[in-house]
Amino acid sequence: MEKLKESVVERACRLACFAALVVMLVVIGVDIVTRGLFNFSFEISDELGGYMLVVTSFVSLSICQINNSFHHVELVQSRLSPFGRAVSHVIFDLLSLAFCALLLWQLVRFEITSYRFGDHAPTYLATPLWIPQAVMALGAAALCFSVLRTLAAKVAVLRTIIAKTGDARES
Repeated sequence: MEKLKESVVERACRLACFAALVVMLVVIGVDIVTRGLFNFSFEISDELGGYMLVVTSFVSLSICQINNSFHHVELVQSRLSPFGRAVSHVIFDLLSLAFCALLLWQLVRFEITSYRFGDHAPTYLATPLWIPQAVMALGAAALCFSVLRTLAAKVAVLRTIIAKTGDARES
C-alpha cells in the first residue's frame, strides 16, 4: 500500500512532536548550563522532560500509522496472495482500531477522574495531572483517526482487487 498524504491532524501531531523535542532540549540544556556554571538547578528539567516524552510518545503514533512505520510480519504477508494480504491488512486495522478505541476510552476516563479529584504531581511544579493525561488522550484520538484513514485506504485496495478478480472471472 502506498503512503497516505498527511492530513491536518497528522501535521498538527508532527508539529507538536517537534515543539516537544525543542522544549525538552532547551529545558535540559538550560539545566545543564546552570548546573555546570552556577552550581544551581531549576529542578524542573526531569518533570518537564518526562511530560515532553509523553507528548512525543503518544502524539507520534498517528504519524507512524499514516507513514506505515509500525512493524509488520513480512514472513506471513509475503506468502499470501494479493487478496489474502489485503484481507489480512483490513482485519489487522480493524483489530487495531478496536484496541485504539478501547485505549482512548480508558485514557479519557483516567483523565476525567484526575480532573475531578484535582490530582497534582508531587513535584516542585505540582502540575495538574489531567494536563499530561489529556495529551495521552489526544494522541490516542489522533491514532484512532489515522487508523480509520488507513483502514479506508486498505478497504479501497481490497475492493480494487475484488473488482479485478471479478473482471478476470467474467472473461
